[in-house]
Amino acid sequence: MRFRPCIDIHQGVVKQIVGSSLTDEGDSPKTNFQADKSSGWYASLYQKDNLFGGHVIQLGPGNEKAATEALEAWPGGMQIGGGIHADNAQQWLDRGASAVIVTSWVFHDGTLDMDRLKQLVNRIGKNRLVLDLSCRRTENSYTIVTNRWQTFTREIIDFPLLDKLSGYCEEFLIHAVDVEGKCSGIETGLVELLGKWAGIPITYAGGIHSMEDIHQIRKMGKGYIDFTVGSALDIFGGTQLKYQDLAGRFGS
Repeated sequence: MRFRPCIDIHQGVVKQIVGSSLTDEGDSPKTNFQADKSSGWYASLYQKDNLFGGHVIQLGPGNEKAATEALEAWPGGMQIGGGIHADNAQQWLDRGASAVIVTSWVFHDGTLDMDRLKQLVNRIGKNRLVLDLSCRRTENSYTIVTNRWQTFTREIIDFPLLDKLSGYCEEFLIHAVDVEGKCSGIETGLVELLGKWAGIPITYAGGIHSMEDIHQIRKMGKGYIDFTVGSALDIFGGTQLKYQDLAGRFGS
């Protein structure tokens, strides 16, 4: 179980936002934190503490410069997501990303497009691809959402889907969108489901606000599920968890 750090970028600035508040209408999302430090500063911090495998996420347009700065600050140390598709994936790898994170381009028109997925793998190889299966609860299942977590697909997270997709990527990144940025506790049903599946690495994000949450992920995930902390972390203005504690206890 590892701590995977994050750099979320919105309108060119490192922020922590409430995931469910993102829209296409131009309204400002609910923001928990806006950094006065650059994306490169955060990437350099993670490099110093040897925290490989974190992710840089572009939340909408206008973030390419800041995302590139983070990757150049630590070449090969972080993954990149947000607006990635077959035609620009290699460009981001060339800029220093260890892998690209893809959701909307593969899950479009409400379903999984295997042709697009295979095209992407043929371009960059499965070992450089992370699939983002971020989801929201719908009745008794977790439905994958795209387009900055606004659009519901017809795909639910279950063992057959995880088995199928694991042959085409190196790992999964899964945000529990309903609790993302709320510091209200983890989505236990999702973590429990993921903990019962044995396959490629998974990083869980969403709602973590205490060490108890992290221990719960370790227990439910049998030590195999990695985790990301955002708004609760002191380097993002939080008061519940200290970055140095997590870097020291759950580093690579």
